[in-house]
Amino acid sequence: MFQIRIKKWNSSLKLVIFDCDGTLIDSQHAIVAAIGDAFTSLDMETPSRSDVMAIIGLSLPAAFARLAPDAGVEKQSTLAGRYKSAYTQRRKAGQPEEALYPGISNIIATLSAQDDVALAIATGKSRIGVDRLLVREGWEADFASIQTADTHPSKPNPSMIFHAMQETGADPASTVMIGDTTFDMDMARAAEVAALGVSWGYHPTSELHRAGAHHVSQTTDTLIEDLNGLIAVGGRVVG
Repeated sequence: MFQIRIKKWNSSLKLVIFDCDGTLIDSQHAIVAAIGDAFTSLDMETPSRSDVMAIIGLSLPAAFARLAPDAGVEKQSTLAGRYKSAYTQRRKAGQPEEALYPGISNIIATLSAQDDVALAIATGKSRIGVDRLLVREGWEADFASIQTADTHPSKPNPSMIFHAMQETGADPASTVMIGDTTFDMDMARAAEVAALGVSWGYHPTSELHRAGAHHVSQTTDTLIEDLNGLIAVGGRVVG
């Protein structure tokens, strides 16, 4: 566990919560391959790439319930376990690292340096996986709150956002959830915070809008500008 930096609370503090897979990092190839391994290990038909992309962001139980709806809870649980094993084995065998999307490193550095901004992560990824990313990128002190599938119900349940706000002292009017899936947008709306979608991830922009995104950033070059545009003077979310 890391020593995270908690910025002193003030009335204008903004909480910016990032999803991980599909928002900060491009992990699709690793996830698709490991899910394929899991299904193959049980002699089950491998789901299509599009079906896998549609469930990225959910916790593993929810994801495999969608990918194998007729398999039953016990087999879905076995698939989740096989997936975790396959993912770990592929990483140890030299699977390429999950690359940051271009521009993300600068975005995190810029936001982290701002005294009126606190950063958080809310992800269906495991805490082990998130910690590995934080160490790799040198982000151990940049995020004030880390919320993962290990201790929360799956998105779009707003539990992760509520806990991030509680840990930082932020309120809904000064909180923005940034993500690439409809699950992120639904979660933000359920928590009554701003929903900022990104176009470079795994769900189409049109679906993000239908799920209630206040705005969808088209490139990382405009993300901070778009983020600032959602929050008016005094930390009140616009939209």
